[in-house]
Amino acid sequence: MTEDRIVTFDMLMQKILDGDKQYDFSKIKSAYRFAEKAHEGQFRSSGQPYIIHPVAVADILLDLGMDTDTICAALLHDVVEDTSATYEQVRKLFGRDVADLVEGVTKLEKIPIFNKDQQKAKDICKILIAMKNDIRVMMIKLCDRLHNMRTLQYRPSYKQQATAYETMNIYAPIASRLGIEKLHEELEDLSFYYLDPFAYAEIEKMLASDKQERADFITSIKERIRQHLQASDFQFEKEPQIDGRAKSIYGMYKKLYVKHKDFSEIYDKYAVRVIVSNKTECYAVLGMIHDMFRPIPNRFKDYIQSPKENNYKSLHTTVIGQEGIPFEVQIRTWEMHRTAEYGIAAHWKYKEGIHGKDRLDQYLNWVREAIEIQQTSDDVEEIVRIIKNDVAPESVVIVLTPQGDSVSLPGGATPIDFAYKIHTQVGHKMMGAKVNSRIVPLNYQLQTGQICEILTSKEEKGPNRAWLEIARTTSAKSKIRLWFKRERREENIETGRAMLEKEFQRCRIHIPEEDYRKFLEDDLKRHNCNTLDDFYASIGYGGVSIQKFAPRWKDLYHKLYCQEEQPKAKSPVVQPVSRQKGRIILDEIQDCAYKFSQCCNPLPGDEIVGFVTRGHGISVHTVSCVNYQSMLKRDIPEERERWLEIQWTDHQETAMQTSIEIIALDRIGLMFDITAILTEARIPIVHSSSRNLKNGNAIVDICLMIVNKSQLTAIFEKIRKVKGVLTVERASN
Repeated sequence: MTEDRIVTFDMLMQKILDGDKQYDFSKIKSAYRFAEKAHEGQFRSSGQPYIIHPVAVADILLDLGMDTDTICAALLHDVVEDTSATYEQVRKLFGRDVADLVEGVTKLEKIPIFNKDQQKAKDICKILIAMKNDIRVMMIKLCDRLHNMRTLQYRPSYKQQATAYETMNIYAPIASRLGIEKLHEELEDLSFYYLDPFAYAEIEKMLASDKQERADFITSIKERIRQHLQASDFQFEKEPQIDGRAKSIYGMYKKLYVKHKDFSEIYDKYAVRVIVSNKTECYAVLGMIHDMFRPIPNRFKDYIQSPKENNYKSLHTTVIGQEGIPFEVQIRTWEMHRTAEYGIAAHWKYKEGIHGKDRLDQYLNWVREAIEIQQTSDDVEEIVRIIKNDVAPESVVIVLTPQGDSVSLPGGATPIDFAYKIHTQVGHKMMGAKVNSRIVPLNYQLQTGQICEILTSKEEKGPNRAWLEIARTTSAKSKIRLWFKRERREENIETGRAMLEKEFQRCRIHIPEEDYRKFLEDDLKRHNCNTLDDFYASIGYGGVSIQKFAPRWKDLYHKLYCQEEQPKAKSPVVQPVSRQKGRIILDEIQDCAYKFSQCCNPLPGDEIVGFVTRGHGISVHTVSCVNYQSMLKRDIPEERERWLEIQWTDHQETAMQTSIEIIALDRIGLMFDITAILTEARIPIVHSSSRNLKNGNAIVDICLMIVNKSQLTAIFEKIRKVKGVLTVERASN
């Protein structure tokens, strides 16, 4: 990794003079002088004057061909955030456009109730909202991040890791979606360098070891293609340009380690690019390449007829020459090449901005959708998940509608993702799907080139909760959760209240219900909930995951309610309230905490016993629990005395967490059929997992919220009727 060079303002001005684009020199010089004075006395982690950073950001934007206002905003982008300068001062001196760009990249003020991840999510959302109005905001932010990554060696190691991780998951995908491949690849490589330096060094060494060999091979291929094109009868508008193409280090890593390929199996480590004048010439060159070399089946991609979502267009084909070495050939026009290299920035570099709503919409549709989901979500980090998973996925499939329109989806996407990508209402009205005119299950994984038709009802019937387990995209999952949020509020409130009470029990948090509002005040603010019912509903439909709050809740509970308590040296004394033959009624135990043991997960309806622990209250077990049965076999008097006979109250209806284990013949759709039964019965699924066995069977483990034993028994009867299910029983931990 090469160290970033220092760019002075004189060097920046000389680059502007050497270029062929017109800039307002006076305005740029004034912006520099204002920034230099504002940052006077400030230094970077390297010890260098802070002003070198905004100048470097302006230099990167200049290479992308951005306009005068963008260059000025780059020079000023930190003055409002890091100095005493104000938005009004910038607006008066440099105009509203420059001031709005600076304001767009300025971070929000710290909000005390947000943790670092939530604060970052809010900052990103603010930038996207500003970007929706002016795409140049994101251009400045990406170049700002690129220069920070180039100089990251001066930061502490923990900062390096955190910044690299954020860059890899947020800013590199955005650069890719905007089509700016130059920024995208460098951001990925720099992030990879800090996230896994050993793998980076290993791949760098691999590439260096055959660098000369690759260079010689590419040179010979380029010359053979040039001679063949010149010898053909086809009349080119002007002579095609033929270049070699280098594979990025992180791109190699994804092929080697993520996709588990051998170095020899990577077909595009050798690659050439042919640039011609028009689309007709692209297809003519493709025919000549296939005439010269043997094409590898299933390795041809036509991104001209089916462009990527970032408007990338090109022909890709992989062929084998006489040497037996496979290599990739990319064929595109000059306009396609500029778009591939500079993405949305190409329109400033060559056309002075974007003119036309349709062209801008190609780049910004995903921004509008992400903001809409964020604004209707209870989780401020939702937008981060959308960018990480949906904006620039590792693999993409291009699926066609019956009308012939192409839809890009992440690899592994299902008809549910396809339906919601077309329109939210299409997803809500979905009844089934056809792929290439054949009915397929909803968990079917779509492939490139297939035609998908969504079967809908006349009226909105709404999604199924099981779809949350099937959908691949965060966007589709968010729309499904939002429907349940709006249409099943009462059901969500009851489910959420039960889940919260269960979590409080598990954490041994015992507070009066009238104190819930005060105890959960910060959490309500975090998730934009005005009332407790709003918070319960958010838990119930899946907008809030309460498990991640447990450690903080425990600390808060001890701080607010347990300061006066002194540690007890002896086991707790239980004052039983007898109902039958001296048995203790579970909910009438006073002055002593109790918890449900995870080794047997007792449910109302089970016969239960209690074990008096040392200093942690009573642990409730089933009489069939292995721990209780083991005690009976050992028959140790001192241990037997600590076991109590207890029973459920008649009104016990709180949902409790229970795990079940299903063994079934492994088949496509098994998980969907099981979750559909649970969803129909309105039983919340906490988490689920499955694994394959060598004998062709599968084991499915599901953690549920169950009210009582009779409800679980009814569910077992339904699951046993599912095709291929062999056994279903409660899991033992």
